[in-house]
Amino acid sequence: QMQLVESGGGLVQAGGSLRLSCAASGGTFSRYRMGWFRQAPGKEREFVAAIMRLGISSFYADSVKGRFTISRDNAKNTLYLQMNSLKPEDTAIYYCAANLAGGSYKTVNEYDYWGQGTQVTVSS
Repeated sequence: QMQLVESGGGLVQAGGSLRLSCAASGGTFSRYRMGWFRQAPGKEREFVAAIMRLGISSFYADSVKGRFTISRDNAKNTLYLQMNSLKPEDTAIYYCAANLAGGSYKTVNEYDYWGQGTQVTVSS
């Protein structure tokens, strides 16, 4: 049973940066594809970014491409999301998630474990 704990959220002005972290425990981190999702008030949870097991391949939602960077450190069992040029529409609760069996990396239901989320608020 993998546990995921996000940190690094906060309040930032538009154009600013934040770095989210997700610490994993209770499983073999390198076996899992990892993803970041976000959920704004009144909206469905949506895909942000995903990274494959060895960290070689990564994928992004069009809305964050070129601004966000996903990375992982398998030795530290930690996932990261570097967020630059933040916009008010990036305001949401950000969740990290772990996927073991494969399938679509963009689909919420394909992920087996979720963190509790960290709030990111971008002021205009």
